[in-house]
Amino acid sequence: MNTTFLANVDSLARAQDVQHSSVREAICILRQIIQDPSSSVEALRIKEQAIFNLSDLLSHEKLGEELRSLLTELRQFFSLIPKAKTAKIVRGIIDAVAKIPGTSQLQISLCREMVEWTRSEKRTFLRQRVEARLAALLMENKEYAEALTLLTDLVREVRRLDDKLLLVDIDLLESKLHFSLRNLPKAKAALTAARTAANAIYVPPAQQATIDLQSGILHAEEKDYKTAFSYFFEAFEAFSALDDPRAIYSLKYMLLCKVMTSQADDVAGLISSKAGLKYTGVDLDAMKAVAEAYSKRSLKDFEIALSTYKDQLGEDPIVHRHLSSLYDTLLEQNLCRLIEPFSKVEISHISELIGLPMDTVETKLSQMILDKKFAGTLDQGAGCLIIFDDSKTDAIFTATLDTISNISKVVDSLYLRSAKIMA
Repeated sequence: MNTTFLANVDSLARAQDVQHSSVREAICILRQIIQDPSSSVEALRIKEQAIFNLSDLLSHEKLGEELRSLLTELRQFFSLIPKAKTAKIVRGIIDAVAKIPGTSQLQISLCREMVEWTRSEKRTFLRQRVEARLAALLMENKEYAEALTLLTDLVREVRRLDDKLLLVDIDLLESKLHFSLRNLPKAKAALTAARTAANAIYVPPAQQATIDLQSGILHAEEKDYKTAFSYFFEAFEAFSALDDPRAIYSLKYMLLCKVMTSQADDVAGLISSKAGLKYTGVDLDAMKAVAEAYSKRSLKDFEIALSTYKDQLGEDPIVHRHLSSLYDTLLEQNLCRLIEPFSKVEISHISELIGLPMDTVETKLSQMILDKKFAGTLDQGAGCLIIFDDSKTDAIFTATLDTISNISKVVDSLYLRSAKIMA
């Protein structure tokens, strides 16, 4: 190990000890250590640590392009260390870039470059993991077609190699992708495949919780909210124990299930429980406001909650989808209750009673008539809704139709017999 290398290591140690030392100076020293030609075992170990320290510094300073250039510069160094360590460093640098906000395109570009490099270097293990990461990034970027093509080829390849742990990740990712494309049967099939692979090996708690979370989302999509709640609860407990930020989403979905099963009164109890108090904040306040509005059957309070907590309720596609369904149900219930005493009523009067724009009320009433939620018609010239009495079907009509059908069969039978006699 040459003296220059040791001097750089000493300089770095001194720089880290000085409280006000420049970050830029530390980055320069780390780069000098990494670029040093020394290749002894100890030198390689120090270089590896320097790479991790440098990637942390660059990530903290939000220097995404420098992280990208670092990964390119390290390709020669990767030939000196084992493939497993190479994989760890590559994934570490990609993770460091991911910590910088607004770098999704940079991450995609970086992953594409690494896929090409691993393909040329025949590093299959690393390539498969980088491709899985690339597919996840493409899905987040809503480039579903390319992500699906990539995952389809990757699943086939990984199944052939029987890498169960990676297969769990890919199947889970495929389930999320199909769910985003609104293909529920394929999403369920991919999740079943992920569970099957997970049962054959030890799966880390965070990964098992992710599977439970996805299971809950799919069950909620099928309106099976009780089963969905149990899966969300399992995911919440696991994420909470790991201090994973996804715990708050699991708790939100638990509260959503309570509202959707008309158990909105239980929401306040869950929030004030020991587990819920840990995550007190604007997300839970949003769900509490929705639950209170539903308990009161108040559309006005519901709309106020949706507008007040727009980021928490509107930005989450899962919560938004179910709350939209809940809003429609609540609107229908309120309209049915308001029009019940009338045989003919002005649409403007219903609009005033329910506190919604006239166009919205008219559109919803026409939809309810077409869906046969009640019998009536809209007189748009007069601006009125005419409600018909529920006409009960007279049993004599059904009996008459049955009689005519039986007579037709008898006539056909007699015709066949007469044809035989005449022959």
